[in-house]
Amino acid sequence: QVQLVESGGGLVQAGGSLRLSCTASGRTFSNYGMGWFRQAPGKEREAVAAVRWTGGSTNYATAVKGRFTISRDNAKNTVYLQMNNLKPEGTAVYYCAASLYGGISLSRERYDYWGQGTQVTVSS
Repeated sequence: QVQLVESGGGLVQAGGSLRLSCTASGRTFSNYGMGWFRQAPGKEREAVAAVRWTGGSTNYATAVKGRFTISRDNAKNTVYLQMNNLKPEGTAVYYCAASLYGGISLSRERYDYWGQGTQVTVSS
């Protein structure tokens, strides 16, 4: 089992920045691929970004490419999502997830463990 706890969400104006963190406990964090997903009210959960277990490769949804950066620190069992130039459509609950696959998939089905989420609200 892997337990994931997200933090760093909040209210920000459009154009602003936030950095989300997700700290893992349980099994060896460095074995897992990690991803960030988000779910807006009334919408399906969608992928945002993913990072390989080594940290050497990343993958982004088209909507956030160039504005968001995913990174990880295996020594701290933590994955980050730096979000810049936030837009109102980015308002959602953001979830981190861990994948035994270890790669950079943006498919929800590849992820085995999920956090409880952190709310991000972007005002216009």
